[in-house]
Amino acid sequence: MKKLYVIVNKDIPCSLPAVQAGHVVAEFCLKNINAKEWNNSYLIYLEVHNESQLKYWRFKFHKRNIDITSFREPDINNTVTAFCALLDENEAGFLSKLNLLT
Repeated sequence: MKKLYVIVNKDIPCSLPAVQAGHVVAEFCLKNINAKEWNNSYLIYLEVHNESQLKYWRFKFHKRNIDITSFREPDINNTVTAFCALLDENEAGFLSKLNLLT
């Protein structure tokens, strides 16, 4: 079963991180061709502590050829505040270093 993993920058000035995570889930549902495969099932919110960590994790997904959906916050100069990817549990082991969003 595929789960939607959301990685969000916890250190953002204008909004709560969970709001940014919600925005990227909406973006995924609207624009990703795999949204029906997720079917509003498991949703995992993970956190990073700053923008450079978010960039690092986006790079890790890119290196694994994993398709991501990003959200750019208009109120912060269109900075990426969160991204998500649809993964099988066996593909998601590399995320075990990240904490759940608190």
